[in-house]
Amino acid sequence: MMTQITITLSDDRLQKLKELASYYHVDPEELVRVSVEDLLARPEEEFQRALTYILNKNAEFYRRLA
Repeated sequence: MMTQITITLSDDRLQKLKELASYYHVDPEELVRVSVEDLLARPEEEFQRALTYILNKNAEFYRRLA
């Protein structure tokens, strides 16, 4: 079974995603899907490090927006 999710990105993040997808010759959605699958396949410790990094970067981003 496949389930869809929706995420919200700032315009600059969406542009960066499109640029990366173009570089790798894939659709932006495919790049996100593969990235999430890669993240979920990592060992737990590495996943926790990546998750902490992402959450900290998002916190900085939201602080700058406020």
